[in-house]
Amino acid sequence: MRLNVVTHELVMKACPPFASCHASSVLVLPNGDILAAWFGGTEEGAPDVAIWGSRCVKGQWSEPFKIADKPGIPHWNPVLFVSQEGSIYLFYKVGHQIPTWQTFITRSLDGGLSWTDPCEMVEGDVGGRGPVKNKILTLRNGRLLAPASLEDREWNAFVDISDDGGQTWTAGPLIPLDRSQLKGRGVIQPTLWESHPNHVHMLLRSTEGVIYRSDSNDGGSTWSEAYPTDLPNNNSGIDVVQTGQGTLALVYNPVGIDWGPRTPITLAVSVDNGESWSEELILESGEGEYSYPAVVSRGNDLFITYTWNRTNIAFWHVVLGG
Repeated sequence: MRLNVVTHELVMKACPPFASCHASSVLVLPNGDILAAWFGGTEEGAPDVAIWGSRCVKGQWSEPFKIADKPGIPHWNPVLFVSQEGSIYLFYKVGHQIPTWQTFITRSLDGGLSWTDPCEMVEGDVGGRGPVKNKILTLRNGRLLAPASLEDREWNAFVDISDDGGQTWTAGPLIPLDRSQLKGRGVIQPTLWESHPNHVHMLLRSTEGVIYRSDSNDGGSTWSEAYPTDLPNNNSGIDVVQTGQGTLALVYNPVGIDWGPRTPITLAVSVDNGESWSEELILESGEGEYSYPAVVSRGNDLFITYTWNRTNIAFWHVVLGG
């Protein structure tokens, strides 16, 4: 499959207003502009870490701007989502410790230029409802699935389900997992796609040296037992998207070592619903950290962001050909 690289650049051209950044999310706006968000501060988990963003208009990224900040409490893992009516939502975590963080939402009605006061996604939530890292999936019947997970002594994944456009959410069951076969804590941070109406699939970050997978035949209400794939995983974030022609595009670190190096980072594609993958484009291969990708599509155009050495966010625009 041919890949045409349209753009490869860093989002921030000048010295960023923070020492460290990580965990980006990317969104194509209805008018074609690109919006990216990430967390930034002294270091991951520091009390000054806030949610930042930048908007790309006519090929030019804006100076980074702060979207959400509650002084003295670390912010984590922003996830952008655009509703069918065009409103932009930003989901993100707030908390000193991952097992007890909470999910907040803020909304923009002007393409990310201004944002509402944040509110809890689920009142009283402790542990993190809603999308934990990767984008929300809108099924063909309109149902929303938010890929979620819990990180305590054991790692578990689930999906949050909304059948009213995101007004209310219901937590689905934990993804079944045979823990007798595991060496580590489990699986987290699902990424989702729908192959046919109500046939939904997820890939999962794991502690086992490979990416895991689970499948649903009822729109995400129930899921198969998670099972290992042949894709290596370094216990770092992954993301997948389905293009307009049904091709899957996966961005990940092809390193099969638990807590292994976060380089290289690669774009792989599948034309058989994830049964097999071909490695198509190495995005980074040098020493450093290139991790936590986000990928979205518009037609056969792919838009990718990821952490670049914890000091910047990398952006790629790639077109899939025949």
